[in-house]
Amino acid sequence: MQARHHGTVVLLAWVLGTAVQTLQPSLWGVKTYMLFMALELIPIALVAIKNVTFKLPAAAWLLVTGMLAFGLTGVRAGVFAQHALTPALEGRNLLVTGIVAAMPQRLEAGLRFRLAVQTAALDGQPVAVPDQLELAWYSGVLPKGDSSGDVRGELQRLPADLHAGERWQMTVRLKAPHGVLNPHGFDVELFQWENGVQATGYVRAGSQDPPPVRLGATWQHPVEWARGLVRERIMAHVPDNPQVAGLLAALVVGDQQAIERADWDVFRATGVAHLMSISGLHVTMFAWATALLVGWLWRRSGWLCTRVSAPSAALLGGTGLALAYALFSGWGVPAQRTVLMLACVGVLRLLGARWPWPQVWLLACAVVVLADPWALWQAGFWLSFVAVGVLFATNYEAISAYTVSARGRFVALMREQWVITLALTPLSLLLFGQVSLVGLLANALAIPWVTLGVTPLALLGTLWPFCWTLAGWAIDLLMVFLSWLASWPGATLATAQTPLWAGAAGLLGGVLLAWRLPLAWRLLGVPLLLPVLLWRAPVPPQGQFELLAADIGQGNALLVRTAHHALLYDAGPRFSRDSDAGHRVLVPLLRALGVRLDMLVLSHRDTDHTGGASAVLAMQPQATVLSSIAPDHALQSMAQVQRCQAGQRWVWDGVVFEVLHPQAPDYTGRAKPNAMSCTLRIANGTQSALLAGDIEQAQETRLVAQSQVLVAATAQADAHQATTTSLSAGVMSGHLLHADVLLVPHHGSKTSSSAAFLDAVQPRLALVQAGYRNRFGHPASPVLVRYQERHIAVVDSPRCGAATWQSWRPDSVQCERQVRQRYWHHQAP
Repeated sequence: MQARHHGTVVLLAWVLGTAVQTLQPSLWGVKTYMLFMALELIPIALVAIKNVTFKLPAAAWLLVTGMLAFGLTGVRAGVFAQHALTPALEGRNLLVTGIVAAMPQRLEAGLRFRLAVQTAALDGQPVAVPDQLELAWYSGVLPKGDSSGDVRGELQRLPADLHAGERWQMTVRLKAPHGVLNPHGFDVELFQWENGVQATGYVRAGSQDPPPVRLGATWQHPVEWARGLVRERIMAHVPDNPQVAGLLAALVVGDQQAIERADWDVFRATGVAHLMSISGLHVTMFAWATALLVGWLWRRSGWLCTRVSAPSAALLGGTGLALAYALFSGWGVPAQRTVLMLACVGVLRLLGARWPWPQVWLLACAVVVLADPWALWQAGFWLSFVAVGVLFATNYEAISAYTVSARGRFVALMREQWVITLALTPLSLLLFGQVSLVGLLANALAIPWVTLGVTPLALLGTLWPFCWTLAGWAIDLLMVFLSWLASWPGATLATAQTPLWAGAAGLLGGVLLAWRLPLAWRLLGVPLLLPVLLWRAPVPPQGQFELLAADIGQGNALLVRTAHHALLYDAGPRFSRDSDAGHRVLVPLLRALGVRLDMLVLSHRDTDHTGGASAVLAMQPQATVLSSIAPDHALQSMAQVQRCQAGQRWVWDGVVFEVLHPQAPDYTGRAKPNAMSCTLRIANGTQSALLAGDIEQAQETRLVAQSQVLVAATAQADAHQATTTSLSAGVMSGHLLHADVLLVPHHGSKTSSSAAFLDAVQPRLALVQAGYRNRFGHPASPVLVRYQERHIAVVDSPRCGAATWQSWRPDSVQCERQVRQRYWHHQAP
């Protein structure tokens, strides 16, 4: 009993020690972590030495094992970080030779693929680059310069038909993995870290670049080659139905990129998104089905049964074939977790060990964390293990409560689905800020339909392509049902994302309600759910306002909040046909903060300002739209767009908003889009902000002149004591350019931020929204010098991430990269 107790402590300590290391904002030296490991191995060695009676209490085992896990995780992270891309090589033309290491992904404008590097050279001299590169090969026009500001287009050679295992030589430009970082947002850099990617970039295939050369095929990466071949066969078999082809590719080879965005929206709204990829459920069902088949075949041979028992053969066969299926489907993180969990349970059964379910659960958890320490930061990790834990805890009761008849099994399955839904709802609200209210009904049909029907047919299609046709019919029927459910009013419940303590309380409440406990105990779960369901995100005090400059890459998107109102200034860029800043960043951000937009201001028509507007308006249809876009713009069909025009003014919660530009006559000419940028000033009497869009020096000069005329007129109106009062009123109402915070015009382009404009605005803080190593070179060095000469603090999104400034705390800016700093986050040089 004591050994079993110590085993539980060791498993728990391993998970906790790993978790503590992943919380570090920066890495220590590898030698320091190795010293930690060495110190912790001493007491373990003393216990292991024969005839030594030295024993450690449980608390000591907890500390020793936790520190050992801490040290090992630190060593792995430190060794991996040593192979990062040298900053001096970013943006340089490198000639690399390597092997395509994974099935290429098709993009709207080309393709993306993984390259295992063999050699790399800069100007003919060998250089060291990371072993794994994630590259894009675009077609069409690309800018000639990477960060020089030269934006002349250059036609690229069309991407070749790449296959895994091929050896290529090509010219590439690289940069460190650098993703956007926003409150409650997806951590791209952690995703790249987990996948072993330490540099991203694109193929240079213009007329001035050496053409990429295919050097030949190799026998390396045969599984990835086979995955690509099967995907091509799927696409060829159903060329006229991209919806079906995408789902088949996702279920057979794990190509989730093939699923259209509109379909993902339906799956999330109905709570079945976990079924549309190679999830743990698919791997488990595949293992169960193949184990039954192996066991049945094994029993047909007496010779085989005399050497290995049929149950053992079935267990080994099912686990082995599940491993093969997971590898063929791309070896995604959910599949890895499931295979490791199955292997743990299988080893215990083969050894005849009868461990209680909490220890089995902890063992699987510890093994997964040992294999991938950073899985602890994955939402899927917590959803998987909480669901498995709840099933472990309630399964024996479900079995005893129902008969083994078909009706009894159906009732038991429905109860299990209800238990999981009830237990995971608070966790889903904590992790995603939303949960499907039709998920129980949708999963009741979709789980057996997909796992027992669509997925087996999709897999059999690799042998008999006609099965893909049958699977397509099944998918079409399922989509009709899911689309109908998704169209229900209130199909999803969205709440502001709760703090950790509220989410933990809600999770405990859900587990209590799901467990077969006495009614009095189960009712205790109801008050524990209330913090999750009733949580409201903090808002600015009356008379104050907050600016949140989202990290959206090269573009503008800034959220302004007062006590009871919200305005979004611009909606960020469009990345591709199925991807934009609205879907990726703004919609999740607004949902997490519980924001209901009153107004969307689109400064002008450029796609780096309007790219995410459609997604935002689909989520927030009540928002008034103020913009300078033309009457025939596509967004006019989604909302009644009002012109922004100088002189427009409104007051929200004691905060004044006023449009300074453009003037009414500007709409009659043929001004450039940048020249029509809606310029908005926000003030509350003590603090002010100016949002200038992409105005250039001509518009800045006119604003300065208008401001000077207004000041002179105000001074002439009352040359005595009223002068100060009038000027103060002018500043408060927005008639002057002065602002404490300036959203830097045109992302810091050389064409903006003139000296006269900065002298008139006199900001203390300047916010730059631009992409890391963007092709335009924003913010330009001469512009930064002008800000520096005036002692204006410049905060840019590549170094800060999302930036939050509050009028009641005007001397500080909260940078998301500092708040959430972890050692895998890239620090821009």
